[in-house]
Amino acid sequence: MSNIEQYQDTYIQQSFADRIGGANYGKDTAIYKFEKIKRAKAAAKREFPNIELIDMGVGEPDEMADAGIVRMLAEEAAKPENRGYADNGIPEFKQAAAAYLKEVFHVNGLDAETEVIHSIGSKPALAMLPSCFINPGDVTIMTVPGYPVLGTHTKYLGGEVYTVELKKENAFLPDLDAIPDEIAGRAKLLYLNYPNNPTGASATSEFFEKVVVWARKHNVVVVHDAPYAALTFDGVKPLSFLSVPGAKDVGVELHSLSKSYNMTGWRIGFMAGNPLVIKAFGDVKDNNDSGQFIAIQKAAAYGLKNPEITERIAAKYSRRHDMLVNVLNELGFTAEKPKGSFFLYVGAPKGIKGGRRFVSGEDFSQYLIREKLISTVPWDDAGSFIRFSVTFLADGEKEEKRVIAEIRNRLRNVEFEFS
Repeated sequence: MSNIEQYQDTYIQQSFADRIGGANYGKDTAIYKFEKIKRAKAAAKREFPNIELIDMGVGEPDEMADAGIVRMLAEEAAKPENRGYADNGIPEFKQAAAAYLKEVFHVNGLDAETEVIHSIGSKPALAMLPSCFINPGDVTIMTVPGYPVLGTHTKYLGGEVYTVELKKENAFLPDLDAIPDEIAGRAKLLYLNYPNNPTGASATSEFFEKVVVWARKHNVVVVHDAPYAALTFDGVKPLSFLSVPGAKDVGVELHSLSKSYNMTGWRIGFMAGNPLVIKAFGDVKDNNDSGQFIAIQKAAAYGLKNPEITERIAAKYSRRHDMLVNVLNELGFTAEKPKGSFFLYVGAPKGIKGGRRFVSGEDFSQYLIREKLISTVPWDDAGSFIRFSVTFLADGEKEEKRVIAEIRNRLRNVEFEFS
């Protein structure tokens, strides 16, 4: 008996909140998608200990943060005046964030004091926002496939989640006109994420303009999650929801330095936009955390003042996308290079000619891990797809080419069927 099982018949087991399963918490035998991937990777390594596992599933940068950012952290961490609580953020970081949005995204007129606030990464911000708006019975509109945190906390608060599928035929943009009036009338929040995880799709100014009109019509607050917004390439300029006229009247945008500055573990980001939403978020945040370490905020401010750091990172991902797309298309896939992010979203094959069938993206992803030692993430929310992440470990272009060539070698003798 495990140390958890010995307590499952005690009052502790009966005390859990319904939102996480109540008295049945921990007894669910369903396995979370990423846990399945973790187990499959471990099994593949045991079975083939001498073969390299190519990990293209984790959406986490493979490099350290820029040396200038690291140096700034060290300098600021040594200063006694930075040792205390940061609460809702230091002016220097908020000013840098407002200037960054103006320089990179052409967002003008932001008041750094009232329209920008720092967060300990974007995930906690998404988790806290429903507390500002959702009462029992209220609706949050989410896109699927997507990042579920805003929806999870909406449900925790007694709200409902309505999902809109992202389909290839609609460029992986949600069809707002298809949302029933009854849902729109009860909705408080609309969650968007572009460039998108997992599809890699980018939004357009025209789409964001339509979002503003729709949000005003239905009195819905827009939450645009934009951690990949500066990671664009092939001549595509970074686009912010807040750069569209009227956007600040209807919502906010979340930015994170995790992906655009290789700072995942640093946990620093910011929210910008409607001052009333910012104020409400700040009040809720005051009751959840005491702010990120001031030295990290100052190091992040240095990064925001040097956006060329992100441009170099984006160029690397663009190069890797080019190589991966070429190889996958050689193998029979229909892969299209995204305009931003480090994600490549590809339709899963139906099977192997004369061999096994794949009933889902998850089925195919498990095959790649267990038999080819290539780790991807499956998505079956709106069709059978798998997501490659070009954040695989590779030190320099020569090593990148070797990894991509290895993928070709492992799959070149397999004839996939897509219909």
